[in-house]
Amino acid sequence: MNWLNKIRWTVDGLIPVIAQQAETGKILMFAWMNAESLQLTVQEGYAVYWSRSRNKLWHKGEESGHRQKVVALFMDCDEDVLLLKIEQEGGIACHTGRESCFYRQLVDGQWQAVEPVLKNPDTIYKKHE
Repeated sequence: MNWLNKIRWTVDGLIPVIAQQAETGKILMFAWMNAESLQLTVQEGYAVYWSRSRNKLWHKGEESGHRQKVVALFMDCDEDVLLLKIEQEGGIACHTGRESCFYRQLVDGQWQAVEPVLKNPDTIYKKHE
């Protein structure tokens, strides 16, 4: 049986994916994959996601250089969520220039940024017109 057939894909043919820093265990981001992006991730050894907003494959770091080298790939017990243990190149996973996309914490009923911007996003990404 093909390993892809074990996955319980959504009706849209996607699976949620959590990216975790292999060395520290810190959760860096959440994204989606389809069968093609998952196959490319396994073949290339670097994370390739499916961008729902752009409706296309998204090679993580293709513009920023902040690629995610896959150390291990896990599937949960319900076969409907994947966990990528990765080495984050450049130390920045978030498009806001932070280490993690999970940088806001609920404090006294307000969402507060609790992680610093490591690099200004304007210097990371090209302007699209």
